[in-house]
Amino acid sequence: MIFAKNLIITIMQKIRFENTVLPCLGKTAKLAGFYFTDAFHEKDIDLSKEQWLVLKKLNDNDGMVQNDLAFITNRSKTSLTRLINTMEKRDYVERITSKTDKRINHVFLTQNGKVIFKKSLPVLQQIMVELTQGIPINDIESAINVMHHIQDNINKKITK
Repeated sequence: MIFAKNLIITIMQKIRFENTVLPCLGKTAKLAGFYFTDAFHEKDIDLSKEQWLVLKKLNDNDGMVQNDLAFITNRSKTSLTRLINTMEKRDYVERITSKTDKRINHVFLTQNGKVIFKKSLPVLQQIMVELTQGIPINDIESAINVMHHIQDNINKKITK
């Protein structure tokens, strides 16, 4: 085990950081975010990928507790609050305080939020086709598996 770990460290020292998976993940995520926003704006849909994810989660389970929504979308409570504030101003969502516990807010899609989400679905499908064009399905499945392994490794370290 120690030999394998030392071998990996030696290999990693020889590989430039820029050619490893982490900066590639970051750059890909950033570019995808820009691509999502541009594609939505071309169709007069005023959404970011983060807002779209919130709409998707609420479409699947409307009325979620705001703190649960932060956890599910991997956002801090503060970051999600800012995002929800913006989405409320655009009339995509509304917060309703729990009747049993005033500290809890439930987040609901507004009618406008439902319309914008439905309008975004064909655009998102087109984005997925464009971004995966020319990539064999086996490569896509392998990439997804690698990302899940990285996420699992991070979660193992965080929960220790």
